[in-house]
Amino acid sequence: MKLSVLLSALLFIGFSNSIDAQKKVAGVDFPAVMKVNKKVVTFNGGGLREKYTIDLYVVGLYLRKPSMNSGEVLNSTDEMAMRIKIVSSKVTRDKFVESVKEGFIKSPGATKENIKDFMKFYADPFKKGDEILLVYKPGVGTVFYKNKEKRGVISGPKFKKALFGIWLGDKPADKKLKLKLLGKI
Repeated sequence: MKLSVLLSALLFIGFSNSIDAQKKVAGVDFPAVMKVNKKVVTFNGGGLREKYTIDLYVVGLYLRKPSMNSGEVLNSTDEMAMRIKIVSSKVTRDKFVESVKEGFIKSPGATKENIKDFMKFYADPFKKGDEILLVYKPGVGTVFYKNKEKRGVISGPKFKKALFGIWLGDKPADKKLKLKLLGKI
């Protein structure tokens, strides 16, 4: 009898863990964990970016240690990542560039050269379904991917702070989205 209860409990725990292997945000699946520099980063929160009632993209934030404090996240020099999934054909390369430039104005710290390099990494057209991955690796910098293809690297924690500050800074692109990324709502 005790053995069957133990086996049932182990099966339940295994099943529960497999359920948590994915996080669904606005219809988009996010892995519960990812690896950066051979270290595990965990899904902290995620949400849908909307503008004028149009769904633009879904984004998830991954951290080494869960945090609800934006200052702590922005000042951290630990591994972290943001995964962005484009969910609208309205998100064009030009609109993406425009919104990132606006974001850097509200989240200072990136140099003009940093911003120019960042824009070069995403010079090709955008389409619905594209995936952008922003990965911060201590000692390396922020590594940029589009659809799993590495696009480039910008070194330094100052740039990472400015980039992640677009979503998590004092003047975020979307206040409600910031709260969702921090797991507050």
